[in-house]
Amino acid sequence: MGKPTGFMEIARKEGGYRPVQERIGDYGEVEQTLNDDDRRAQAARCMDCGVPFCHWACTVCSKIPEWQDALYKGDYKEAYELLTSSNSFPEFTGRICPALCEKSCVLNIHNEPVTIRENEVAIIEKAFELGLVIPRVPHKRTGKKVAVIGSGPAGLSVADMVNQFGHEATVFEADDAIGGLLRYGIPDFKLNKNVIDRRQKVMEAEGIRFVLNTKVGKDIQHSELLKNYDAIALAIGAMVPRDLQVEGRDAKGVHFAMDFLKQQNKKVRGVKFTDAERILATGKNVLVIGGGDTGSDCVGTSVRQKALSVTQIEIMPKPPSKRTLNNPWPYWPDTLRSSSSHKEGCTRRWSLATRRILHEKGQLTGAEVVQVEWVKGTDGRMQMKEVPGTVEIIKAELILLSMGFVSPVHEGLLMNLNLDFDQRGNVNTLSKSTQTNQDKIFACGDAKSGASLVVRAIASGRECGEHIHQYLMV
Repeated sequence: MGKPTGFMEIARKEGGYRPVQERIGDYGEVEQTLNDDDRRAQAARCMDCGVPFCHWACTVCSKIPEWQDALYKGDYKEAYELLTSSNSFPEFTGRICPALCEKSCVLNIHNEPVTIRENEVAIIEKAFELGLVIPRVPHKRTGKKVAVIGSGPAGLSVADMVNQFGHEATVFEADDAIGGLLRYGIPDFKLNKNVIDRRQKVMEAEGIRFVLNTKVGKDIQHSELLKNYDAIALAIGAMVPRDLQVEGRDAKGVHFAMDFLKQQNKKVRGVKFTDAERILATGKNVLVIGGGDTGSDCVGTSVRQKALSVTQIEIMPKPPSKRTLNNPWPYWPDTLRSSSSHKEGCTRRWSLATRRILHEKGQLTGAEVVQVEWVKGTDGRMQMKEVPGTVEIIKAELILLSMGFVSPVHEGLLMNLNLDFDQRGNVNTLSKSTQTNQDKIFACGDAKSGASLVVRAIASGRECGEHIHQYLMV
């Protein structure tokens, strides 16, 4: 390492967020950046620990110590090449990844990990600035054609990999722009969509073709793809949301989180909606049911829409602020996480179950909730029990359901392809492969594994691209 003593001499320094009162007035990215000198100093903190637990924890197996060293030395070309050798899109993960690597950094034993995620996005942004990101056009084409269904992080990774192997990649996207949940799920204040547009231009210059507003199974039949392509990659995500089966669920004003977030992202993009179509938090008491990242995005979006109040509830107990003895480093810490959105104004509560949704003449007025506790049953499984005397009403004119996703959509394409599904309803693949039970058809990302992180989708897409290449070259 260039500076083996850096971690002893330099304290962790983050870019931080824009001031709250400034950022809640727009949808610009909330995260700030350090200057080049401070960023290189942060890279100098990588301590040459011998066993790179950061690399072990990273889903895309990023060569973190190596590109940290290159960044510290100011060699952005080497840093960029090392970074992108295992990650097709560091500009995405560098913005929205929960940084599994940092949680396993040796310096995190003392809660002072290297700013790996921020360093990552700094490298790729500097690479674009310096003109280092240039289209990588394959020198030789194989004549094989691959259809990728879905343009989220998994689908884009498949296309990137098979294209680099020399195959012709065509990506079919049902929406009006590529990106999947990167585009219409994650708010602009976390990921500016110009970042996706910039990457699309590079991929198109490399020879990848994007077909928009085309739903496979409706606008084009799967039989046509099977006929015209040598392999098909399913990267359609897990888009069936978990619903709330309680009395009053159909009341006006209850929406799935993704419907709310997608509409706002489209609004920022310039799409117009009628008053009847618009899902707005303006002047309303908002209740977000579900404590995950999507729920957090609903909080931040509601705050920007000038909600009267925002409450987020979670059915599970409140996580501890520090690691417990049975959750040691270097494993992922099951501790309380607070996002930039939570710091903008939100009431958070845990161990609350929704009993019914209240409405008057079909118009939403609130939700009846009850405190619950989790106890171990006779079968050893945790069971939820209501706490007597704790029923209460949370006033709300807008309820957003953010309880995760169940599986990919089976009806239509997947059923027509006669695919097998696992116990959770995800597309089943052969052992140690991404190939399905049908010849020529592969699956990756959330469609294969269930809803997960963007970094895992990228890793899954890259793996799928390698398997497709091996299949085509037999």
